[in-house]
Amino acid sequence: MARVTVEDCLPLVDNRFALVLLATKRARQLMAGARPLIEAKDKPPVLALREVATGKVRFDRPVRAALEGQYDNEKLPATPPRR
Repeated sequence: MARVTVEDCLPLVDNRFALVLLATKRARQLMAGARPLIEAKDKPPVLALREVATGKVRFDRPVRAALEGQYDNEKLPATPPRR
């Protein structure tokens, strides 16, 4: 099967950073036992990119909202006071 590239995925995703988040989340789902949405004998990260490139996997809300939600759920360390 031909190599999947970032350029194959970008028309379907807002930007490269959103692509990383989407592909990472999907690859983790695949590693946890989720069923692939396409037939391919690739490892989970490549399979996740193939699913994005074919339009089978996408964000269900705008990227900005997804990113804001991502950081709201994490406890960010407090920064030390400046001297």
